[in-house]
Amino acid sequence: MGRKDSVWSLGEGQAPEELDKPIDTPPLSILLIEKPQSGTVAVGGDITFVAKVEAKDLLRKPTIKWFKGKWMDLASKTGKHLQLKETFDRFTKIHTFEMHIIKAKENYAGNYRCEVTYKDKFDSCSFDLEVKGLSISEGQEDAGELDFSGLLKHREPKQQDDTPEVDVWEILKNARPDEYEKIAFMYGITDLRGLLRRMKKIPKEEKKSEAFAKKLEPAYQVDKGGKIRLVVDLADPTVELKWYKNGQEIRPTPKYIFEHKGTQRIMVINNCTVNDDAAYSVAAGDEKCSTELFVKELPIKIVKGIEPVKTTVNERIELECEVSEEGAQVKWMKNGVEVPTGVRSRYRVKCEGTKHYLVIDDASREDTGTYSIMATGGTSEAHIQVDLKPLKIYQDLQDMTVLLGQPLKLHCEIYPGNVPGRWYRNGQLIQGFKQLISNTIFVFRVHRLEIETTSLHDAGDYTFVPEGYSQSLSAKIHIIDPPRVHLDSLNFPDNTVTIVAGNKLRLEIPISGEPAPRVVWMKGERSGHRVRAETYGDQTSLTIEVTEREDSGNYKIVLQNEAGEATASVKIKVVDIPDPPEAPLVPVVGGDWCSMSWEPPKYDGGSPILGYFVERKKKQSSRWMRLNFDLIKETTFEPKKMIEGVPYEVRIFAVNAIGVSKPSEPSKAFIPLAVTSEPTMLVVDDITDNTVTVKWRPPETIGAAGLDGYLVEYCIEGSNDWIISNKELTEKTKYTITGLTPGCKILVRVKAINAAGASAPRTLQHSILVKEVIEPPKIRVPRHLKQTYTRRVGEAVNLVVPFLGKPRPKVMWLKDGKPIEPSHVSIRNTDCDSIIFIRKAERSHSGKYEMTVQVENHMDTAIIDIQIVDLPGPPQCVTIEDVWGGNVALVWTPPKDNGNAPITGYTIQKADKKTMEWYTCIEHYHRTCITITELVVGNEYFFRIFSENMCGLSETATQTKKSALIVKEGTTDLKMPEYNDHDFKEAPKFTQPLINTFAIAGYNTTLNCSVRANPRPKVIWMKNKIVIVDDPRYRMFSNQGVCTLEIRKPSPYDGGLYTCKAINDLGEAQVDCKLEVKGQLQIMLCRVVKRTKVSTFNTSNLIKHLKNQHNAEFKEFANSRLYLSEICGKAVCLKKNVVECKNVNSTPI
Repeated sequence: MGRKDSVWSLGEGQAPEELDKPIDTPPLSILLIEKPQSGTVAVGGDITFVAKVEAKDLLRKPTIKWFKGKWMDLASKTGKHLQLKETFDRFTKIHTFEMHIIKAKENYAGNYRCEVTYKDKFDSCSFDLEVKGLSISEGQEDAGELDFSGLLKHREPKQQDDTPEVDVWEILKNARPDEYEKIAFMYGITDLRGLLRRMKKIPKEEKKSEAFAKKLEPAYQVDKGGKIRLVVDLADPTVELKWYKNGQEIRPTPKYIFEHKGTQRIMVINNCTVNDDAAYSVAAGDEKCSTELFVKELPIKIVKGIEPVKTTVNERIELECEVSEEGAQVKWMKNGVEVPTGVRSRYRVKCEGTKHYLVIDDASREDTGTYSIMATGGTSEAHIQVDLKPLKIYQDLQDMTVLLGQPLKLHCEIYPGNVPGRWYRNGQLIQGFKQLISNTIFVFRVHRLEIETTSLHDAGDYTFVPEGYSQSLSAKIHIIDPPRVHLDSLNFPDNTVTIVAGNKLRLEIPISGEPAPRVVWMKGERSGHRVRAETYGDQTSLTIEVTEREDSGNYKIVLQNEAGEATASVKIKVVDIPDPPEAPLVPVVGGDWCSMSWEPPKYDGGSPILGYFVERKKKQSSRWMRLNFDLIKETTFEPKKMIEGVPYEVRIFAVNAIGVSKPSEPSKAFIPLAVTSEPTMLVVDDITDNTVTVKWRPPETIGAAGLDGYLVEYCIEGSNDWIISNKELTEKTKYTITGLTPGCKILVRVKAINAAGASAPRTLQHSILVKEVIEPPKIRVPRHLKQTYTRRVGEAVNLVVPFLGKPRPKVMWLKDGKPIEPSHVSIRNTDCDSIIFIRKAERSHSGKYEMTVQVENHMDTAIIDIQIVDLPGPPQCVTIEDVWGGNVALVWTPPKDNGNAPITGYTIQKADKKTMEWYTCIEHYHRTCITITELVVGNEYFFRIFSENMCGLSETATQTKKSALIVKEGTTDLKMPEYNDHDFKEAPKFTQPLINTFAIAGYNTTLNCSVRANPRPKVIWMKNKIVIVDDPRYRMFSNQGVCTLEIRKPSPYDGGLYTCKAINDLGEAQVDCKLEVKGQLQIMLCRVVKRTKVSTFNTSNLIKHLKNQHNAEFKEFANSRLYLSEICGKAVCLKKNVVECKNVNSTPI
């Protein structure tokens, strides 16, 4: 198969005019669309060889190898003289492989080969490299490698061999081709192919053949089924000639025809097949010449594909496909899986000439799918859909409800009548004990299912499925059974259940009934509200998680279903525990004990109190500890062994024969208290002219009651009157005494305070002179402010600069040598730092801020550099410098405003003039000129450029004023005609006006009209020429030019003239209508007046008719004679049996 993939051509000695059939052009390369070409390079020069592979039909990147000579793989030889490069163009889908030879040397010359592999495809190409200045001598031959001799180990020079030198050139010239490899192995030649190539370039004297004037070409190629002619020219026509195929003599047959034309001897091979791919030779006397014939197989193509089929079950399916050649091998697939065609398979495959068939005799629904046929030259597929047959139903199955134990009969009527079927219950086939009965009535078939005695298992969904049809008949059978309560299984005397209060009660009672009965538990005549009743399939349960005395009583169970009702009663008796005692009292508290007392509980639970349990706990804990394990008969107790300073609580439990009561409420918390030790390490921290600051550490021993705070006292030296400095306790260990007289001396002491009282005082050993000490100022600039402080425009600036100095230093700020305006920058100074705050930074806030701290004659300064940056402006000017091919050269100038920060780059975008959708070409570009490439020929582009600094891109971009038209080279510009757009603007015009409407009070009504206008008009609704605005009784809609006004529950006062007005820039239009709202009473009066004759129409008759009405409103309306007299006093007109009342003072009729 490797030889069949090679590319061969006919020899030069075959005359074209002698061929009966023209020879096809050799097939093109399978993978390579551009092959490396032989080249020449001077010594020290560079050269590049390029190979390209098209990847449109490839799923992954192909594999490429570069060789020098016959075996040397150049992938391992890359370095400073050899580089391999691979690129891929996503637009053209082409892989480009390049081999760069840098600074070529003389021994780089030779033959090279490029091999490309992708799955089962293979392609190769050979090319030569010639290095100018190359000198060939006997001692210097191409070793088939690049100059990598420097990597080899240096060897000692060999000893001179006295053996006479052998001339390999002369040996190869005189040897047969089949002896070349043997000679190369004998004399150590590594690159035999390069040596033979050089030998081929040496002019040699051709040895004339005595028998052949012209021999066979080295190789021939022919397509399968074609004809080939092998021609030799004899020097002596009388010589006997014999033809051989793979060493066996060929005899004349219809396939092999021998022809004689003068001195030419021709063998014609007809209808070439794969078996004809062999080595052929011809012998003339003692001489022989040979050649090889390659037969190329043509792919089998599908001439007529298979067609989709839609049929029903049990039908025959036959798929037909026609291919280009008889006897071709094809493969049938279903849903991508090969169709089995064995003896027991449902599928049969047959072939008639070029037609292939796939036959399914008895189709089923499982045969639905996508079928395909595969040949070497293509595939064809089609979808087969197999559906069930339709069925006509004359009488369907009916849902039934049957009493338990009664017979069940199901029947249905279908057409056609000879269709068998199966019965299913809940999806399971009915077999064995069920009987299927079928009776024929006329031409229809009635199918019946009868069950003599039904059980609960017979309930469910019944289905009759006709065989081979898509429809099925279903019915639901419901078996019912009256409910029953089974109390016998409880084994409780008199159906009474006794339970101790506080325990969980769960009473389970068996029940029966179908369908499952509805269960209701009742206590007395009402449902129990503290119980939880649950019902399962065959039982009901009553659950009380924690029983109480109130749960005692008779409980009634009521069961109901559609078959009947059942009741039963159960008595529950709850025995309770005593109530908890009152909260105990703790009158006396000692160091680790207390005395407590309590009163007995008010209710003993029906059993005498046997004693009490006492528990205590720490107040902050939730864990109670029992103090006695034997019951206490008295109502007093003394707990001991308590921890001093810990809050405690106690509680009581009462005990009777039933159990232990709930705990009483805890007593009030009580704490054994103890004062703390004195504070430690009292020292002076700071002194001013009128204040003294002292600090200390907490006491070494703090009582269990904790530490509430400290009390600071002082006295003037020489006096014993201690003055309290802090009226309220301080929790800090540092305090400043204020209001002192300068120059005086004081003593200071500190006490620790807790709930038990004050500790012993800690006093300073020496008196303190109230006088401030001067400390030179020092600014401590934070590390991040020693560099330029950068913020964006709009951000807040909040800088804190700490400093030292006593007394409080004076702080001054300057910006660029000028005072800072408080309206622009806020500055706040404290004793130890200065804060500069800018709420919303602006670029004008940038500059050098100088801070000066001064204490009397001492001074310190610091400079802080603040830079406020903003987005840059767009470039000043963007011009198109040049347009050529698919490239455009752009030039622009930097922006005038850089945003107070250096420009870091530009973003270039392009837009097609047709769509004006912008696409980014390049980002973060640093230069002010660029060439945009790969533009589409025939499109016209605009360009725009954004500036960029550390804040980001400029808000706007500068666009080229002119566009760049990408014109194909060698074409002329085509001037497109200009077209004017049609003006669709139109003043408002109502296509459907408003219509006068009558409405009934209390019922919503709508007014509708339609208007046409462009641009879209503003629609205004008015009532009696007054615009309707924000009135909840009106809703206005406008959709596709249809304007609607909805009036919610109108009253007679909503009647009037309504106007719809449409306005736009080109004009306005309006339409009007009248709305009349009638009340229900008015409508009834009109009907009464309409029935009454004019001669008898008076107040008495009207009242009589109104009182006969069933509506109470009309009866009440009839009692108002004054109003009715006014109605009867008006004019009454009769016209076409219509009575109309006019000028009624109140609501019109």
